[in-house]
Amino acid sequence: MDKLQMKTPLVEMDGDEMTRILWQQIKEELLEPYIDLKTEYYDLGLPHREETGDQVTIDAAQANKKYGVAVKCATITPNAQRVEEYKLSQMWKSPNGTIRAILDGTVFRAPIMVKGLNPVVKNWQAPITIARHAFGDVYKAAEYKVPGPGKAELVFTASDGAETRQTIHQFDGPGVLQGQFNMEASITSFAHSCFQFALDTRQDLWFSTKDTISKQYDHTFKDIFAAVYEEDYKAKFEQTGITYFYTLIDDAVARVIRSKGGFIWACKNYDGDVMSDMVSTAFGSLAMMTSVLVSPDGNYEYEAAHGTVTQHYYRHLKGEQVSTNPMATLFAWTGALAKRGELDGLPELTAFARKLEKAAIDTIESGVMTGDLVGLWEGAAKPRKVTGLEFLRAIRERLCAPTKTEVKHL
Repeated sequence: MDKLQMKTPLVEMDGDEMTRILWQQIKEELLEPYIDLKTEYYDLGLPHREETGDQVTIDAAQANKKYGVAVKCATITPNAQRVEEYKLSQMWKSPNGTIRAILDGTVFRAPIMVKGLNPVVKNWQAPITIARHAFGDVYKAAEYKVPGPGKAELVFTASDGAETRQTIHQFDGPGVLQGQFNMEASITSFAHSCFQFALDTRQDLWFSTKDTISKQYDHTFKDIFAAVYEEDYKAKFEQTGITYFYTLIDDAVARVIRSKGGFIWACKNYDGDVMSDMVSTAFGSLAMMTSVLVSPDGNYEYEAAHGTVTQHYYRHLKGEQVSTNPMATLFAWTGALAKRGELDGLPELTAFARKLEKAAIDTIESGVMTGDLVGLWEGAAKPRKVTGLEFLRAIRERLCAPTKTEVKHL
């Protein structure tokens, strides 16, 4: 059959280790046979980031701003062990953190719901979407290892030279320091993104921080959300029949566990990072979580919310067969293609992406799945464990099978 045509390229950000292997397999098995795939390619694999001094990550983010839609593979954020393993010149920052800082967006993460994979929290009946602020905090923090006794101060020098000092701690021995920041403009963008997404999806919005302890930093988030809601969204929320709710992060955790799901939970950067892993695991698997970064000016970056599946990669290098779940990476591609089709007026492209998603879910519901899901399976069909590539080929077989309507007309 004729391949589907694209008008505007996707920004393609390749990644590392096992997810890099799956990335290519997804393209070969499920995309290139059906789409005249147009992408502007950036290799964000750790070796190439080292070669370019991480300039490739900045270039990829700028390309995302140019073309509007990107799809990103999972990448390594190096620690000391990775610096030695890859012979790095320095411990490069998180590519995701760099991209988020440039786009100034909000990350929305939601579980992929499949019949037969029931949430660990039995009362959860609908997906919980995590809205993660994607700027500043610990991901852009300055750190210092204190060598010995001394005084640590927080110093701010205004543009006119005026200086403000505040003692952080009087050290009587070695320790560590961390200074983090955020911007009111970015927090305001975060608030608008969350409220607008809630209206678009007709879901209640919860927001949580620890303002009782962080009376300046976290309280600023709380105040900005409250002001934005009152000024721009309260009437729209009431008209739509949805609610905005603020509470402390520890209270939110308890409420989330007792809830039925079906709402958006907005969190600061680190909180969202941790809670999205908790939510995705409780719904089934880290590999069953969609993730999209949405910027205030309408740019989208779709990615898998999990890591590079390092242990599977090491086994793959030894020639072993591994059962790596490609769902989150596949849904990053389908999300990006669907959005590209929507923005470019190509409904056939969007429809194909949704058909591919359905084929993937139907494949699992038929009992064919990767190893991470077998132990969680409660469906009627007997589960059959397959490798990641075998799973992709099972999806392709289902994708190519004629529908009941098509069979009827044969």
